Amino acid sequence: MSDPKLKAGFRVRATIRRCASVGLNVLVARKGDEDAGDIVIKVNQGATGFRVYTQVRDVEARLAWLRVTGVDPVPEPTADAAIAKAIALDGDLWVVEIDDKDGAISVLDNILKG
Repeated sequence: MSDPKLKAGFRVRATIRRCASVGLNVLVARKGDEDAGDIVIKVNQGATGFRVYTQVRDVEARLAWLRVTGVDPVPEPTADAAIAKAIALDGDLWVVEIDDKDGAISVLDNILKG
């Protein structure tokens, strides 16, 4: 069974609340379409680097997160280039930045392996 289709703005606000509830700093770096925009998460791990995640559907059509920049953290210019490429493909895209030094990213459910 697939997850219900929630508006992008609602999902972003829910992510912000989840971050606040566990003490993570978060900001909306780019506001996309309130109803139908996709979401990209940029995670700042401090000196370790950055990770970028995008929302996808898994094989069971459930909402999931895919690492756009690979398994290991990358320098910020690499993360920003991946986000710029996504924005070029989807002008409705939301970009949410989260500071999570330990990289646990506890606010993201169902992160796909790979």
